[in-house]
Amino acid sequence: MLTKQWLVALSITMITAITAIYMGVKEQFNLDEKRPVAAVQKELSSWLVDWQWKSGLEDFRQIASGLGSLQLFAVYFDEADHLYMTDELKKGLPEMLQSAKDVSLDKVYLTLVNDRYLQDGTEVQKDPDLVSRLVESEAARSRHIGDIIDLASRCGVQGVEIDYEKIKDNDWQQVKAFYNELYEKLHEQGKSLRIVLESRAPIEQLDLPSGPEYVMMAYNLYGTHSDPGPKADYIFLDKLARRMNHLPGDNVIAIAAGGFDWSGQGKVTAVTEKRAVELTRRAVTPPERDPASGSLHFEYVDDKGEKHIVWYADDSTLTGWLDTLHRDGYGKVAIWRLGELSENSLARLKSWGESK
Repeated sequence: MLTKQWLVALSITMITAITAIYMGVKEQFNLDEKRPVAAVQKELSSWLVDWQWKSGLEDFRQIASGLGSLQLFAVYFDEADHLYMTDELKKGLPEMLQSAKDVSLDKVYLTLVNDRYLQDGTEVQKDPDLVSRLVESEAARSRHIGDIIDLASRCGVQGVEIDYEKIKDNDWQQVKAFYNELYEKLHEQGKSLRIVLESRAPIEQLDLPSGPEYVMMAYNLYGTHSDPGPKADYIFLDKLARRMNHLPGDNVIAIAAGGFDWSGQGKVTAVTEKRAVELTRRAVTPPERDPASGSLHFEYVDDKGEKHIVWYADDSTLTGWLDTLHRDGYGKVAIWRLGELSENSLARLKSWGESK
């Protein structure tokens, strides 16, 4: 029969061993590790979108001194998998580039996204099969990279941003090769590469290549795919910041302005901050601030008597998110997106970007 003293000794030994194993895993995978806040360098970037480039430029001109880079969104694909620009982007691109030049912003990226515009006028968003075709072989990747290099050179941008989403699990090896090969070709020409990653991307298992700057999408926690709620909350941001330790380099976390409007019929519509503020005039009760996210939410009834729920971010929300990421060791933040931001939000973002 085991003595009481022996059982106590055995228990202590087991606890010590389990603790050692946990600490080893924690050290190996950087679990719960935060960067020293004092060493965090702040840098702000943002996107200008083709469908709202005019109001986006108005916002850009107000905060340009606080931006380290600007991403021009976006280049898409046509039915034959060729790079495709909308008429809006073609029209706005010269003014976008000139506006960046006017303020001596020397880091402008052209964003590519895996949406396809078909001849019948329909759009296929975030097409995973398109990505499969673009990267399936060395020859396919070489053709695609050649097209990207040619377009970036003709547009006169300093870099390229790849925003390919809903990537299939069995395509990641080819996608990683594409990232690496594209980075090397751009680097030869003195251009940079940014890679946008969804929060669902299995970054812990991917071993992504060094060189590109990675941008984690820390938003759409709630959105078109869900019931009403905030684009992000503090726990969500904390978790993503810790997961980013699995990526090589000094990277970026993206947060989103604006919000979503959920109708009683199930339709979900994206709203800018200014649009959300306009809708508050119809609110059944004053907007309330959610303590878990800092976001505002309210209900209103439209002209047809249909009830809606709106969640959105204002300057206070953005401040809370920026401060959370800074405490987590991330000062490089991207804002999705410019266009119809409030004066207070613009002032807050400019101040963040200028306070290096």
